[in-house]
Order: sequence, then structure tokens, then C-alpha cells
Amino acid sequence: MKFVDWEIIDYQVAWDKQKEIFNHIIECKSNGQATQQHETIIFCEHPHVYTLGKSGKSQNLLISEDFLKKIDAKFYPIDRGGDITYHGPGQIVGYPILDLENHHISLKQYIFKLEEAIIATLREYQIEATRLQGATGVWLDAETKQARKICAIGVKASRFVTMHGFAFNINTNLNYFQYINPCGFIDKGVTSLQKELNYTIDIEEVKQKLKQNLYKQFGEIL
Repeated sequence: MKFVDWEIIDYQVAWDKQKEIFNHIIECKSNGQATQQHETIIFCEHPHVYTLGKSGKSQNLLISEDFLKKIDAKFYPIDRGGDITYHGPGQIVGYPILDLENHHISLKQYIFKLEEAIIATLREYQIEATRLQGATGVWLDAETKQARKICAIGVKASRFVTMHGFAFNINTNLNYFQYINPCGFIDKGVTSLQKELNYTIDIEEVKQKLKQNLYKQFGEIL
């Protein structure tokens, strides 16, 4: 398993590159070949973009195509689970492309481990995060009226190989969330590490902490 950082990359370009790795791992499995050496955990940031999962509703994008252009954003219906979310600068987007059979876990356990890595990273900043019953992702004050999501998760799996992943708000411009019903919710907020701590965060430092916490969940990634 290896770790790569694509830094700032166009969403469509990243999606195409993901699919290449994903399809190669599935091809290896089909041929009875080992897949461990092809597993990849990707970090990146995207220019402003909204993505809609296959179970999502297009009406959760609250703006027109013209307004999308005005705010310099793009929109993609894509093949992951979940509803609509936003990606943009200052957000760590993670794309683990893993063969879950190598890790002896189910898809549900995989998502739990992703959430656990984010929760552990937030704990290093003295922020206690949890899960919200009936929803994926990582939340603050989950079971209160102040519930707010700091990390969204939406994945695709085929033959136990994963793609897509998580979006962890670090120094994210949260104004872009006002143009959607994030993950289909109309009564929940969103937040970022910067908003919670009230200062600009060193995103590279967060990446290093998160990388180590993913390592603890999934094994060596370097």
C-alpha cells in the first residue's frame, strides 16, 4: 500500500486517475494476482466543485448553472454513495483505493475505520468528534441541535475494492455550503477545523497526523 499527495487537482482529472488505479486492482483480482502493492491512499484538494452521489437528489443543489459559473464552481453527478457535498481549497480530500479482502473487513467496517482515523486526528487538536446515528461522516455535538459535520464520507466499492472517500474541512470556505443541502440534510450544520479553533490551520501538519491515523487503521501506507 502506498500514499500519494496530488495537491491541488481538477476534480475530473482526479476522478479519471482514481478509476485507472481502481480498474487496475480489479483486473489484478480477476486474474488471481496479488493487489496489496497497488493499493493507494490519495490526498488532494480540489477547486470549487459540488458532487452528487448516485442516491442523491439533484434538488439538493440550490443554485442554477449560471450561478455555479458566477461562484467559479463545477457540478458532477458521480458514482459514489451518498448525496451532495462540496469540495474546495482548504479541504483534505482523501481517496483510499483499497482491496478490503486484504484487510479482512466489510464495507461497513471500512467506513467505520475511516471515521475513526478522522476522530483520532481531531482529538489531537483537543476536539471531541463522534458519529451521528443513521448518517456517515464525522460530527461535532452530534446528538444536539448544534450538530455540525466536519468530515463527509461517500464511497464506491466493487469486488471489495474501494474508491472515492472523505472530505475533511480544515480551512474550507464554508460559505459554499449555503448553496446546497449538505449530504441531503436541511437541519444540520457544517464546520471546519479553522472555525472550531478560530485560527488558520497548517494543513500539511493535519495531513501528517491523518496519515499516521490512517496507518493505524489500515496498515503501512508509506
